Amino acid sequence: MKQLRITLVKSPIGRPEKQRKVLRGMGLEKLNKTVYLNSTPEIRGMVRKVSHLVSAEECEMDI
Repeated sequence: MKQLRITLVKSPIGRPEKQRKVLRGMGLEKLNKTVYLNSTPEIRGMVRKVSHLVSAEECEMDI
């Protein structure tokens, strides 16, 4: 199954509330935190909304 490795690289301080909610929805609260999420259209859309704050790369995970 394809997954995305998403890391928060810029602070959400001073950003619109919508963007902060997207980050919280993905489980990103602190800088440099990394989460692994399934590569679905919904998650890809969330990453696109905050692409200037996160680093995302596709990886293959066996679970």
